[in-house]
Amino acid sequence: MNSNRFFLVLSVALLSSILASRAAFADRLDDIRNSGTLRVAVLSEDMPFGFIDSKSNRLVGMDIDFAEQMADKLHVKLQFIPTDAPNRIPLLISDKVDLVIANLTITAERKQDISFSIPYFSSGQQFLARKGVLTSRSQLAHMTIGTDSGTTNESTIRREFPTASIATFSNLTSLLSALDSEKVQTITLDGPELASLIDEHNDKDKYEISSFSISKDYIGVGIPKNEWSLVDFVNASLLDSERSGAALKIYNRWFGPETKTPLPRNFEIGDRD
Repeated sequence: MNSNRFFLVLSVALLSSILASRAAFADRLDDIRNSGTLRVAVLSEDMPFGFIDSKSNRLVGMDIDFAEQMADKLHVKLQFIPTDAPNRIPLLISDKVDLVIANLTITAERKQDISFSIPYFSSGQQFLARKGVLTSRSQLAHMTIGTDSGTTNESTIRREFPTASIATFSNLTSLLSALDSEKVQTITLDGPELASLIDEHNDKDKYEISSFSISKDYIGVGIPKNEWSLVDFVNASLLDSERSGAALKIYNRWFGPETKTPLPRNFEIGDRD
């Protein structure tokens, strides 16, 4: 066999190998389109991101709205998989969902296991305590602090205040109950979550949210690792939502001045990669 024919055969073999390899690893975006269903993990006790509306008994919230937009753009059905914070990433890794749209903070550690969209929301970690109990950040080093398990709230508080006593809870109802019963002196979540959590409380006038925060967090959509077509689709959907004004409408529906959790919008989709 002459050298030209040898290299031609070798090139064909390599190309065939590459195509076979790509076929073996099916593209998730194509899978979603072919199945006709987009499976999304969402929180069901995290007002106003994802929660059960007491009147309609349906899942509603900011994350729910963004998930519905993406399913509409794909022209597929939307299947919600309600979960709690610790199980968001395991559901994605185990291929039980296609996306996680569940108030999921973007971190370097999580990027080792999954891919992320560009951020669609930004907030900071704050504290809720009885009025007069917590007046400065320095007090936290010697307090008993409650937070939600398996979240960046937990990892941040452990890192920033190693001498504090930390208690973790799997759901927000148990977290607030621990504060009510004084099992913890303060609880920590994102500011919007705290505002929503205390809004329905019968004794909400006894509590206050700290004027300081200890982090600047960016929230993104969790996507299976290296599924770049799906990443591109989600990013394009989010950016289109910002350009069209839909993202602002969603934000105002849940954080506008007339809501239970009013919060000025200081972040637009596309501000940060």
